[in-house]
Amino acid sequence: MNFDALFNAQLDALKDEGNYRYFAELERKCGKFPLCANHVDGEQRDVTVWCSNDYLGMGQNPIVIDAMVEAVQRTGTGAGGTRNISGTNHDHLLLEAELADLHNKEAALLFTSGYVSNWAALSTLGSRLQDCIILSDSGNHASMIEGIRHSRAQKVIWQHNDVADLEAKLAALPANAPKIIAFESVYSMDGDIAPIREIVEVAEKYGAMTYLDEVHAVGLYGPRGGGVAEREGLMDSITLIEGTLGKAFGVVGGYITGSAALCDFIRSFASGFIFTTALPPAVAAAAKTSIAHLKTSKAERMKQREQVAKLRAGLDRAGIPHLMNDSHIVPVMIKDPVKTKMLADYLMDEWGVYVQPINYPTVPKGTERLRFTPSPLHSDEDISHLLNALTTLWKQCAIAHAVA
Repeated sequence: MNFDALFNAQLDALKDEGNYRYFAELERKCGKFPLCANHVDGEQRDVTVWCSNDYLGMGQNPIVIDAMVEAVQRTGTGAGGTRNISGTNHDHLLLEAELADLHNKEAALLFTSGYVSNWAALSTLGSRLQDCIILSDSGNHASMIEGIRHSRAQKVIWQHNDVADLEAKLAALPANAPKIIAFESVYSMDGDIAPIREIVEVAEKYGAMTYLDEVHAVGLYGPRGGGVAEREGLMDSITLIEGTLGKAFGVVGGYITGSAALCDFIRSFASGFIFTTALPPAVAAAAKTSIAHLKTSKAERMKQREQVAKLRAGLDRAGIPHLMNDSHIVPVMIKDPVKTKMLADYLMDEWGVYVQPINYPTVPKGTERLRFTPSPLHSDEDISHLLNALTTLWKQCAIAHAVA
């Protein structure tokens, strides 16, 4: 059997739909974010990155870089194995203590990515708690969906951010069954924010556990960067807070926080923790430094919000449609996969602006978009250049403007 022919048939179909993913070859420049080098045909040029999840540029922050370099020189490059065998390092424990403090929890547990932390925690909870029922927001990330599916627990999907629908579904479930409400704070594609307080009230009414994914919020919201739950004064009401080190903290890795018993339970039963090599200690040291800095520094968060507001105001003046939300994520809606890629290509080739087209299956068909994430390191000149590029291309490509 010609397996390559089978593979290529499906890849060709993806290309025909306009949903095939092309990756630009980029090279980050230390200390020059959001500039990076774009390698094309053996040559390179500078482009400005407008879609990075390094939301605050902390991956380029000198104190974070210094912490990683010091730790590499002190410990070497790898962890030495899984945490269970030889890979639990002092820097891991220091980082877990920092994370527990960030979310005002008893304990924290590190994973190799936010995807793995969601997959491992939800699959373990759902499979180990007898007769468990997981109520999942319809907008949840693929990592949460995969974890729930792998758990083989009963799954109930509630309409996105619809607390009345959540309560109706909770009320129909057996009162004595363990129930977990799984949701996110900031949803990465639309940028909308969950009604956490109302969800917590419903959870308490029905005795349900709350599982909150704060990956697109940690570092960015709250007095110390603890996320939307911290901003709303609700961290103590959330059973488990999951987050990432790879976005606003500028490094890599994922984690959960909660009670000591909860974290020990996941540590003891989650295959995604037990059987994978631990994060390098240098990564943990850099993450700890980044978190500690953002606990006391508001400058990065304030400047980011200022630049987000400037971009939104400019888009409004130009009549370019973007989803309104209360977060830092600015989705410019194209609603066509071919046009979305075409615009992204023009921005890169003609204007030196890099933004990755967002197509199905990341977003539903018909909601294709360009997703912009202004950082505190994007200058006013960067914003003006982007707005000029978008306005020009909008006219050239005859894309509908927003209705006034």
